[in-house]
Amino acid sequence: MSILLPGQPLPLPSSSAGPQPRAGPGTFTRAGQIVASTVGTAVRDGGVVSVKGKAAASPIPDIDSVVLATVVRLTSKQATLSIDVINGQPCRGDEGFQGIIRAQDVRSTEKDKVKLQHAMRPGDIVRAVVISLGDARSYYLATARNDLGVVFATSESGNTLQPISWQAMRDPKTGMVELRKCAKPEGV
Repeated sequence: MSILLPGQPLPLPSSSAGPQPRAGPGTFTRAGQIVASTVGTAVRDGGVVSVKGKAAASPIPDIDSVVLATVVRLTSKQATLSIDVINGQPCRGDEGFQGIIRAQDVRSTEKDKVKLQHAMRPGDIVRAVVISLGDARSYYLATARNDLGVVFATSESGNTLQPISWQAMRDPKTGMVELRKCAKPEGV
């Protein structure tokens, strides 16, 4: 099977071979011919012919995109994250988008007093917004709104933490409190 480009007529059997197929998804009719409207290969299913394209592309982060990302590495100046979800659409596994949250982008007030190890830890899932396209390797992210911050974390003993304030989470089994910059839950 050959790849069809938009505007190319689909290869169909001659009209003497039976009824002509109808145009399906990825096609349209022009001057009596069925023509491809997308890149892909021709597929015939009964009386309908369509063009099956490549799987939908993974979303790409843009400025003001809300992302869910996993903290991978933490230094005193920045956190490195692996972006997993962009605007509610999951990223494909083979596309590794990387994000960076700088210490001054964690919250909107008292930026100079932020200690990243008190805001997030490796393994935490963070809701953040893309503030800059950054350099060739990373997008710059921020958690400087109430609805942004850590949404899922585990304690040092491996239990799921529950938020108790905007800056702390508690292990429900041991009662230990750990510092995090928590995201305000949706609908609250």
